[in-house]
Amino acid sequence: MNADTRLPIGRRLRGVNWPLVAALTAVALVRPLFSIAGWSEALGKPLTPVVLTLGITLTWILAAGLSRVRDPLLTLVVTGVAYALAALVLSAVLSPLLTGKLQGPLAQPQAIVPLFLVNAAWGAFCGVCAIGLRRVRGIRS
Repeated sequence: MNADTRLPIGRRLRGVNWPLVAALTAVALVRPLFSIAGWSEALGKPLTPVVLTLGITLTWILAAGLSRVRDPLLTLVVTGVAYALAALVLSAVLSPLLTGKLQGPLAQPQAIVPLFLVNAAWGAFCGVCAIGLRRVRGIRS
């Protein structure tokens, strides 16, 4: 948590815990998996996606807040962006295979920038919460 925010972003990104980012991105991919597999419909919409989103959010906050990552805010913003990229690619690959036509953000290019902005904001929210959790635990930068 002793990240020096005065460092250039490129240098700060080198300090990001990339295995944690990959693991948390994989956790978040549970949500589109439920949708693709039809489990969200079977278990009930809109409750299932909301519960999944809350579970993913809590996982991200706890993972960054209870671990020793250097910069929880940057780590979770990067995780949000990585999730957006993974969801974009997953949608581009799977939608033609499953439905016979391209669906998702690539079929509606105006949705690409908001996809990344919303998920970066989600990561930022989780990062701020993780920092708060660390402060509650008595860990200060």
